[in-house]
Amino acid sequence: MAKQRKTAVSPTRAENYPEWYQQVIRAANLAENSPVRGCMVINPWGYALWENIQKVLDGMIKETGHQNAYFPLFIPLSFMEKEAAHVEGFAKECAVVTHHRLESDGKGGLKPAGKLEEPLVVRPTSETIIGEMFARWIQSYRDLPLLINQWANIVRWEMRTRLFLRTTEFLWQEGHTAHATKQEALDETFLILNLYAKFAEEYMAMPVIKGEKTEGERFPGAVSTYCIEAMMQDCKALQAGTSHFLGQNFSHAANIKFLGAEGVEEFAWTTSWGVSTRLIGALIMSHGDDDGVIIPPRLAPSHVVVLPIIHKDEDRETVMTYCEQFVKDLKKVSYDDSPMRVELDTREGRGGDKMWSWIKKGIPLWVEIGPRDIANDSVFVGRRDCVDDKRINMNRSEFLKKVPSLLASIQQGLHDRALSFRESRSININSKEEFYEFFSGGDESMTGGFAWAHWADDPAAEKQIKDDLNVTVRCIPLDTQDEPGTCLFTGKPSPKRVVFAKSY
Repeated sequence: MAKQRKTAVSPTRAENYPEWYQQVIRAANLAENSPVRGCMVINPWGYALWENIQKVLDGMIKETGHQNAYFPLFIPLSFMEKEAAHVEGFAKECAVVTHHRLESDGKGGLKPAGKLEEPLVVRPTSETIIGEMFARWIQSYRDLPLLINQWANIVRWEMRTRLFLRTTEFLWQEGHTAHATKQEALDETFLILNLYAKFAEEYMAMPVIKGEKTEGERFPGAVSTYCIEAMMQDCKALQAGTSHFLGQNFSHAANIKFLGAEGVEEFAWTTSWGVSTRLIGALIMSHGDDDGVIIPPRLAPSHVVVLPIIHKDEDRETVMTYCEQFVKDLKKVSYDDSPMRVELDTREGRGGDKMWSWIKKGIPLWVEIGPRDIANDSVFVGRRDCVDDKRINMNRSEFLKKVPSLLASIQQGLHDRALSFRESRSININSKEEFYEFFSGGDESMTGGFAWAHWADDPAAEKQIKDDLNVTVRCIPLDTQDEPGTCLFTGKPSPKRVVFAKSY
């Protein structure tokens, strides 16, 4: 019997998936818990990944005609109170500022002083403050559509936190738009939903299902919420992005009105939408293995790391000179319409230790170069998506020529592997008994998956399923055909199957 290879991360996914996730983040030095409860410090490698996500998404958003702006972190409590359904949905997560200074308590400590006339809510989302500004900016139909996006931080006082997936403070982008007609606002909602799906599929290499949320899962105050849902390797779903059609609800609350072309005053139709640093958690859980994170090349902070292999001091100058020139040549190569991102690891230490540090960080390709390779004008190449496979020796010029196609192969391979996994853990279910059996594993077990079952949108049945199994309707898919049937839980007619799953 072959001896099982020791993995770089412990425990493995099969042994303890939640702890594996935490250890992968630690091994890759992506982020760590801060001294402030529920908040995280995003380390340079993790932040470089976020910057790449931000750069791509920002370009995609601007290409659709949106402009970036910035709005205050603090929101007057009275603004939140204008939209009752909205504030009720976030009330338990809101952090509130009540004082504006500190003063000595006379015992060597400090105490709050200067009580504010009106409490300020620390931004849980920005619909109310942005609605106030939209009401000032919009006067006529000529001011529409108004297409605004902001990159910001958000605070939601979460009880149970997990790095990237759910933290008290996190980073995100939130778009807010106003339109003259209902149809224009709906078109915007789906435009952004499709943009998010394109980013997830083509950049994150993460297959997603586009769909509508049920009333119970809808964004507070929205008329309808649309989402992209992905399957993680523990078979749970993760909501990776949302796009909300707000109708005229927030316009009535914030008094966003305009004079139409016919001279009649109307309320604007609005949308909001966003993704966050949760995408990094999604990427880790979609592609990571028991040796660490695997980062799709299109988002990787670096595409290639060059590892000089120096066993004797007399070889140092020759090896370093060769490696430095090789890095310069690599940076002249284009991948994904940009210069190659390359690292030269000049740290002291054994080559194997340095190699494994980069494997744990998810670098797509690593290249080892020692005196023997230089003599043959060749390089020793490893691919992060197949650590167990034998590394290959390539001619230097051949590698420079083929490196873009190698990266493209890794990118596509990660997507195909994730899609294959999702399909293998998705099933059509036709009875309540089969449904309960499918989800019978505990919350931390790697069982279950996506159950496609008929559903007749019954809030009471939805609550019962959640109470019994911790399973929810993840979405009502948009890209599937109608398939009339009978709801498993109520016996009522159902127009099509929906996706059920346990989720983050």
